[in-house]
Amino acid sequence: MRILTPVFAFALLLLAACSPGGQNTSAADQAKVVRIASIGYYADGKLNVGGNQTAAVYTRKVLEERLAKRGVTVEWVPISQSLGGPGFNEALASKKVDFAAYGDFPAIIARAGGIPIKLVVPAGRGSNSYLVVPAGSKAQSIEDLKGKSIALQRGRPGELAFNQLISSKGLTRADFKIFNIAADAAASSLAAGQIDAAFIGPAAYLLEDKGVGRVIWSSKGTNWKWRSELFVREDFSRDNPGLTQEVVEGYISAAYWSSQDANREEAQTLISRNGTPLSVVQRDSENDIEWKAKWSPLFDGYMEEHYRDAVAFTSSEKLIPQAFDVKDFFEPKYVEQALKNQKLEGYWTARQGSK
Repeated sequence: MRILTPVFAFALLLLAACSPGGQNTSAADQAKVVRIASIGYYADGKLNVGGNQTAAVYTRKVLEERLAKRGVTVEWVPISQSLGGPGFNEALASKKVDFAAYGDFPAIIARAGGIPIKLVVPAGRGSNSYLVVPAGSKAQSIEDLKGKSIALQRGRPGELAFNQLISSKGLTRADFKIFNIAADAAASSLAAGQIDAAFIGPAAYLLEDKGVGRVIWSSKGTNWKWRSELFVREDFSRDNPGLTQEVVEGYISAAYWSSQDANREEAQTLISRNGTPLSVVQRDSENDIEWKAKWSPLFDGYMEEHYRDAVAFTSSEKLIPQAFDVKDFFEPKYVEQALKNQKLEGYWTARQGSK
């Protein structure tokens, strides 16, 4: 293992989990190190990386093993949750990382802003958002919160789900008092009675467990998810197609392993290493998408529709200068080849969009 110096002034620390790994290489490949950014967290007295898609890849050293025969090392670059999207985008723009496992909104902003990246491994069917109110609130729905204060972190992936929810009820943001507050601060504000509701992630269950909050809506059973998946710098994939294929192969094999019912609890435990209680990870998966489908890496109509909606929304909100064709944002050939190589064609079922 090798510890790197910090990449950003505001990032956590950089950790290089370098274990050589490998398979056959392409003559065109030039890199001897593959650098992958993901959200960082402390566990077992050290800095690690995680996230639903990356947890099994990182913890089970999938890539280190695959790349060993090639003499190529893996450097995992943790980015702090507080820094989020801008940290990932700076790392990609400055070529300090080759891949990034992060959210749809910041990746769209990067692409629209001229950072040449492409999505190479989709991460299933997306993640859930929750609308939570104080435990003593009489509100039962979003309509009951009209004119009330709601904490919503602007410019983050969950904002699209919020917009889809209120639009479905004939409402707009002008019908509420929106406070742009980060998720952690929103939870504290809700517990302190300073706001009437918060639109956050699975941490909503923690507020229920503490008796200070009550979930009145979630995106379960809807297509209104937010996504976080693996992106690659276009120049890296162009110069290192064999390495890019190997990284994708590793992510596909980890997705297959995670998708099996026999590995469900272990996969959830790996996700919970980031500090999210296992019970929260488990409840977030209940009564929603079928477990196997949760890990689908397919470039299908469902995923394409999500990105069309997300690009249209970020454009309308002036988060990006103009919309772009999402098909130019995708690079499916590596996943297609990995599925063939691992005899997983037909294992996951493609899903069409809802429109």
